[in-house]
Amino acid sequence: MSGTFVGMPAFPTAARAALGDTQLRRNLAHATHTIRDKRARVVAEVEDWEELRLAGAGVKEAALRDLATHLETLEAALTRAGATVHWARDAEEACAIVAAIAKRHGADEVVKVKSMATQEIGLNEALEAVGIAAWETDLAELIVQLGEDLPSHILVPAIHRNRAEVREIFRRRMGAVGRPAPDDLTDEPAVLAGAAREHLREKFLRAKVGVSGANFAVADTGTLVVVESEGNGRMCLTLPEVLVSVVGIEKVVATWSDLDPMLRLLPRSSTGERMNPYTSTWSGVTPGDGPQEVHVVLLDNGRTRALADDVGRQALRCIRCSACLNVCPVYERVGGHAYGSVYPGPIGAILNPLLRGVSDEQTASLPYASSLCGACFEVCPVRIDIPSVLVDQRAAVVDAHRGDRIPRRGSHWQEAVAMRAAAWTFSDARRLGWAERASGLAGRVLGRFSRTTLPGGRAAAGRLPGPGAAWTGARDLPAPPPESFREWWDRTDGGRS
Repeated sequence: MSGTFVGMPAFPTAARAALGDTQLRRNLAHATHTIRDKRARVVAEVEDWEELRLAGAGVKEAALRDLATHLETLEAALTRAGATVHWARDAEEACAIVAAIAKRHGADEVVKVKSMATQEIGLNEALEAVGIAAWETDLAELIVQLGEDLPSHILVPAIHRNRAEVREIFRRRMGAVGRPAPDDLTDEPAVLAGAAREHLREKFLRAKVGVSGANFAVADTGTLVVVESEGNGRMCLTLPEVLVSVVGIEKVVATWSDLDPMLRLLPRSSTGERMNPYTSTWSGVTPGDGPQEVHVVLLDNGRTRALADDVGRQALRCIRCSACLNVCPVYERVGGHAYGSVYPGPIGAILNPLLRGVSDEQTASLPYASSLCGACFEVCPVRIDIPSVLVDQRAAVVDAHRGDRIPRRGSHWQEAVAMRAAAWTFSDARRLGWAERASGLAGRVLGRFSRTTLPGGRAAAGRLPGPGAAWTGARDLPAPPPESFREWWDRTDGGRS
């Protein structure tokens, strides 16, 4: 099972559920720390890492600035090489194109390379609806599919599972969809990988149609590029008679030489490797070798919407390395399912609102799923300023609902009332003065009776009643200062006495 997270609860609800799952939190913490440490070691080996980041950002930014031209160049080059290019405005069109190609060849199943774009459009579900089975061949994607689960990480979709859980999934599910798991299956990684290899081999050999995405699409040569670690991608790209590649339009780079910084940045940032084990490139049909019919579906699905956003368009630089997820304190604690999308973590918190807008509660909650610590920007190989985009998207959420006189059901109406009261107070100097005097009085009272003292000697207000209880239950609220700045200024003549 993959695709969009239809029916998932809003971020806060799913996050609370994840925070209560101690096994999930242990799995996430172990996995993210391991990947993060590997990345840090190999990045430290590159003396000019910051210059390399700048080069990668420059390549993607230049491609986005003239995207229409590069896409037309790509289409022409692919067509010359014997491929058929399709344009899909949205997920429905893209799924219909892939399904029509598979049905035209009488295929009742396809094998798939790991692809975020096909998950984004819900391709597996769309194919299943017309009687075509889509088999995931990436090990982590296979675990998710057999477990009837949802991916929770860009690079490692089954990061929320430990190997004991994977063993039980294989034992329970493999026999239902093909070759059963061996009786002596253990939870050793090599044994689990071997069981997956046996399970998938027959599917590779009999499939007529393969489906892929692409990490990059080179405009001037008409070359699609897939990088991977397992070799399953190369099997899908070479064995079937027909290959269909669903490629987001933002994956384009202008020239072959532009791949140089990208292929140096991606492995280190994603898997913590100096280079990826498999890099596959193809440009169309090669007579007598590989697929003899190649289709490329160029997918928009909200990308031109994101491109039109002056601040947010930098999110389209993303090369899906997942480095931002592995350093994010929010993601580490709540996991990917809480984001309600195939794009979780910091990049998902900005990419989903940019692609889909902020009209629904789930998407509108995502820009707030961040501490704004900035760690995501520090590790991003193409220098996406995620914190700045998050702040801008928060403003977009507020603007989208600015006209709501009555807050929507499920929204934080107490916060809305408090913000309107603050706006009323701050808009008039006299009202602000009265509020400061009341605050000073409260600060003097709390300073005398409070039993909690913060570092530096300042009194704390303690736990508040009513709506404030949930907030102060996990945070120390400093007591208001007993004297406002304006009172201090008057008393000391601006600090001169």
